[in-house]
Amino acid sequence: MVKDLSVELCGLKLRNPVIPASGTFGFGLELAGLFDLNILGGISLKGTTREERFGNPTPRIAECPEGMLNSVGLQNPGIEALVSEKVPQLRKLYDGAVIANISGFSVEEYSYNCAVADKCPGIDILEVNVSCPNVHGGGMAFGTDPDAAAAVTRAVKAVATKPVFVKLSPNVTDIVAIARACEQAGADGLTLVNTFLGMRIDIKTRRPVLAAGMGGFSGRAIFPIALRMVYQVSHACSIPVMGCGGVASAADVLEMLMAGASAVQVGAENIRDPYACPAIIEALPGLMDTLGIDHLKDLKI
Repeated sequence: MVKDLSVELCGLKLRNPVIPASGTFGFGLELAGLFDLNILGGISLKGTTREERFGNPTPRIAECPEGMLNSVGLQNPGIEALVSEKVPQLRKLYDGAVIANISGFSVEEYSYNCAVADKCPGIDILEVNVSCPNVHGGGMAFGTDPDAAAAVTRAVKAVATKPVFVKLSPNVTDIVAIARACEQAGADGLTLVNTFLGMRIDIKTRRPVLAAGMGGFSGRAIFPIALRMVYQVSHACSIPVMGCGGVASAADVLEMLMAGASAVQVGAENIRDPYACPAIIEALPGLMDTLGIDHLKDLKI
């Protein structure tokens, strides 16, 4: 029997639940020469701010056992380049779900960026990043307080006609409280989790490996914690969740779906292996057959 890999996000049908996470797949164009992008369920584009950003000083990547640290600092060409150049170029190659990941340093900037992105016909979902741990004074500051996260959500929903997913930080005491605040403020969905705050020290120089000192820790090591948070939030909220954090295999995807995710983002594994998403998608039908699963809908436990 042919396996049904399709899933749904806010009325949008995806051919499968596998989505490269923001910041690990560029704008899709960078990997278009490696494989057919149309096998992907969706693509979450590189995080975008109002103005072009160079990002943090180097070094800004550090290896860790079962993961990596990054302090890229939202390097991006700006919102106007996203809608006038990047998305139109991607749409020439890709017909699946395009998710614009939007960042900001103020509620006004989030609102402005989302208003611009919302008008772009090639964008299907707005993913509002209130969870970046790599930018001083912005991003995660909004994602660690329920009232601040709700304020961003309300401002964005006031200008958006497309589904709004709020991407949450795991660097909080109670992620359910943040999730509920976003849901009550009108969020159509949630993405969780972003990276954990971490650091490495070079014992020879006695200085942090990253120029910024600390950065976001991602990779396979965080999967059990991310899975727990997806489970908690999906059972506490009624809006769909995109699960993210340490996903590296077809089995991980099924776990995320069983925990309550409606779709699953693959992050750091793309950096380790650019063919990670195609390999996961290819492996899903066989694993489903082994487990007696015919379709991926309604796997939530």
